Amino acid sequence: MNLNTEYEKFAQSIYQEFINARGITTNVKHNVKLIGKSGQRHQIDVYWEYEINGKKHKIAIECKNHNRKLSVDKVNAFRGVLADLYGIQGIMISKKGYQAGAKKIADSCGIYLRELRPPEDDDDCRVAEVTINIGIAIKRHLFLLDDDWAKANEIDWKSYRNRMASVYFDSNLWKDDYISLSLIGRESIIDEKGKVIKTLNELEEISLQDPEYIYNFDDAYVESKEFGRVKIKSVKFLNIRKEEVKAIDLDARNVVKAILKDALSGISTLFLKDNNQP
Repeated sequence: MNLNTEYEKFAQSIYQEFINARGITTNVKHNVKLIGKSGQRHQIDVYWEYEINGKKHKIAIECKNHNRKLSVDKVNAFRGVLADLYGIQGIMISKKGYQAGAKKIADSCGIYLRELRPPEDDDDCRVAEVTINIGIAIKRHLFLLDDDWAKANEIDWKSYRNRMASVYFDSNLWKDDYISLSLIGRESIIDEKGKVIKTLNELEEISLQDPEYIYNFDDAYVESKEFGRVKIKSVKFLNIRKEEVKAIDLDARNVVKAILKDALSGISTLFLKDNNQP
């Protein structure tokens, strides 16, 4: 494998990790051939597609394993390829950055410029205090009971809710009379006869893109450990993402495998090695 191909595959693996961390399920591919409007076949170094809310996104990456800053002509050549393709967002990746004119051209035509490399110079490898952002994804599902049904069946869910609220100080969990229940068995929404209407997994897949999503039901029940079978009015899914900023001392040569930098904003993202990676 030559050095250019190695760099392309390096970019492929980093972007696969990048989109996985953002909850996007797709395969990042290497060395893809696409037919343009002109009928010309274009070789794309790294490519992937994904869909959100019914909208399809296509991303093409041009990798340049050069030991100097990329010039305007490299950006213009990639711009020509993108112009011949259908609805594709372009990204250029370089080890050493871009000339000022190349940045202007890319910014004007919507091509993202990135620098990607392993840590290599003194600034990268020195032991230093590094601030990293840690994203924690928390998923919860909550239930709104049918209050009339609960009263008729002598289920005091409000006392249960108040007890739980005194233990867990989470404002998102205890607002709007929703409560947390532990379900028995398949974790399904059922009708009065016990027939499955929807599973929680099916509902959760639909709600992944929204921080809060509510499903309403006319005649639905769940089997709970707390109260047995209870009638519900709705299920609410919470997709909470908490960001923590931590400063740690590290030697980049030991823990960082790649640095991805936005060439226009200067913002960098560090990709850490796996525990078993040398």
